[in-house]
Amino acid sequence: MQQPERDAVFKAGDHTFRSNHDGEGPLFNNTSCQGCHIKDGRGEVPSSNDEPMMSMFLRVGDSKGHIDPIYGDQIQVFGVIEGKSGPILAKYQGAINEGLSYGEAYTWVEYETQQGEFSDGESYTLRKPIYKVKDLAYGDFNEDVRFSARVTPHVYGSGLIESIPESSILVYADPNDSNNDGISGRAAYTSQPITGARQLARFGQKAVTGSILQQISGAYRGDMGVTSSLNPEEPCTNLQPACDQQALRENNRHHNGVDLNNIDLAQVEFYNRTLAVPKRRGFDEASNTWNSDVLAGRGLFYKANCHSCHVPRHKTGKALGSVLGDVDLLQIKETKTNITALEDLVIYPYTDLLLHDMGGSCDVTRELASGESCTSGEQCVYVQRCDGLADGRPEGDATGVEWKTPPLWGIGLVKTVNPKATFLHDGRALTIEEAILWHGGEALAAQKSYINMTKAERSNLQAFLNSL
Repeated sequence: MQQPERDAVFKAGDHTFRSNHDGEGPLFNNTSCQGCHIKDGRGEVPSSNDEPMMSMFLRVGDSKGHIDPIYGDQIQVFGVIEGKSGPILAKYQGAINEGLSYGEAYTWVEYETQQGEFSDGESYTLRKPIYKVKDLAYGDFNEDVRFSARVTPHVYGSGLIESIPESSILVYADPNDSNNDGISGRAAYTSQPITGARQLARFGQKAVTGSILQQISGAYRGDMGVTSSLNPEEPCTNLQPACDQQALRENNRHHNGVDLNNIDLAQVEFYNRTLAVPKRRGFDEASNTWNSDVLAGRGLFYKANCHSCHVPRHKTGKALGSVLGDVDLLQIKETKTNITALEDLVIYPYTDLLLHDMGGSCDVTRELASGESCTSGEQCVYVQRCDGLADGRPEGDATGVEWKTPPLWGIGLVKTVNPKATFLHDGRALTIEEAILWHGGEALAAQKSYINMTKAERSNLQAFLNSL
């Protein structure tokens, strides 16, 4: 495929990424990819409890890694009801009593304040999230329910990460901490959705998908209720008859029984694979030198051993063509041409793409607005409180305390892209500094190193991170 053709596919994928689709729902969180990945960057935490989560959502399951028998693996806050316009929020037992496909539940987050102090005496404040769920439309959750909050991450650089050879990632795995440095990164695996082959998982905040195609097709189904050839089933469980009935009423399934055809899917895949990473800042091209605070911060980054998980440098290998085939604006071909522009590049994503124990534990209760305990009823709200970064919900190969190391490239532009954006998997950290201070488990030593830095050193480390 020639470059002009690929440019056209990129632009077509960008357009589809930003667009609403036929057949959305019956349950969903947003109506477009761009609605969650705001300007291709991070999503945001709602600004008030009365604002539904749209670029943030709660995964659901139990402490043993099973999905909820009624609600599946994700709470979709909006539903589609025939004859009613717009997204429909949840109504307590509405799907049961009225047989209508309301949103599954209403979810929100409140915060407790945690105080801390650096070794030089300067104080800091952290937001500890408390997740709450009410208005369950299809009945109560599993008794052992756990929730995992996710703010949508950026999508740029994904094709480069997909092109890092598996062997290069496994070099950094040390599941038994054989070198006794307190860091025990662990590789996660999944199944390739078309061939079923075992595949290294490198996408998702708990490393549950192995390719961009798998990630986006799952997001189409889970976040938008848009089916495709890879995920042809509507986001209704066997215990959601109201959802099933609404799905039967959809009249926009024009593509062999699914909502999104393979041409659009492949174009969005290509767009995601080839979206470039932001350029580094802090370098003076006239003098060919880095700013002094960036250089000093880089040294502190290594001294604190942050690089053991946030591995700076990788080299890409082969960027194989899509398993769907080469795509242009009108058709998918049988050929699968490599994306050579992604191959044999030295890149700096600052991640090992491995799972790490970040510490903490979780507890779920049911409470009235007064804080009193309850067991059932419309006023009885599910409440999850966690210490540390744990979510208590295993997913794929990850436990309830493990997270994949997120890439740091572009982190300094997060708020430039979206001023409302925050940090960490659930957006609890208002600043990069707060994100550092939440590190625990295997990263506790690095967090303590930061606490023991002087104010000037902390400023230099932040300057380095802001340059990425």
